[in-house]
Amino acid sequence: MSGSTLVSTAELSRDLSGWRVFDCRHDLAKPELGESQYREGHLPGAAFASLDRDLSAPKDGSNGRHPLPDPAAFIAWLGQQGLKSEDRAACYDGGNGAMAARLWWMLRWVGHDKAAVLDGGFAKWVKEGRPVTSEVPRFAPTRYPIRLRTEAAVDVHEVKNNLGKALLVDARAPARWRGESEPIDPIAGRIPGARNRFNVENVRADGTFKEPDELKREFESILGDHRASEVVHYCGSGVAACHNLLAMEVAGLSGGKLYAGSWSEWIADPRRPQERG
Repeated sequence: MSGSTLVSTAELSRDLSGWRVFDCRHDLAKPELGESQYREGHLPGAAFASLDRDLSAPKDGSNGRHPLPDPAAFIAWLGQQGLKSEDRAACYDGGNGAMAARLWWMLRWVGHDKAAVLDGGFAKWVKEGRPVTSEVPRFAPTRYPIRLRTEAAVDVHEVKNNLGKALLVDARAPARWRGESEPIDPIAGRIPGARNRFNVENVRADGTFKEPDELKREFESILGDHRASEVVHYCGSGVAACHNLLAMEVAGLSGGKLYAGSWSEWIADPRRPQERG
């Protein structure tokens, strides 16, 4: 999946009207907070993308906390937002870009390569004194085409059948990966054989991404002899994993896949193996 990765605040500000902007702010502990923050103030022209409502399918107790929506449903939502295939899309959130990366990945999943995450997000935009508005934009609906990249995502069956073959990379905090603590899901641990790359390590203290060469060195130390195309990224619910996919793209390591169901889906069946320590 080649194409755009990051857009700087300066670049976006210079041609804001030339981008379709999406506000992806979300708080896992307070799901309504992101939309409330959006209504208080957002980048001019930004539409709101709800992680729970727009970027996920309904939960059924066995498919994880943020399962991927049906591609047709996501495409219909993009059409409702008036997105055109030629538009450049900029995604941002209130943190390090993990929530925005989910939409970034999903856009590329359905064939929209002209997508980027705002480097530094809303915090950097505001800190630099750039414009914010509470006005909610309206766009004429479109019929967005779909060019689904089926190879970009794997399901739970593929993960289970390829244990020990594909390289699993877990984006959660080290303590969660080791199974020492689990603040969100009912069971602690990891998928057997998974290596750890805490997605927070992709960015500097100010929330902007590290340089491509630095990211490449760090990810190559995790990949070892594996090719980037052999990597399957997961986390708790398929959000932070997209941040690692974005970081690998920034580093020039393309071809990684997403297991969106992630740990929250994996543990729904007690017959699936788990690992700790």
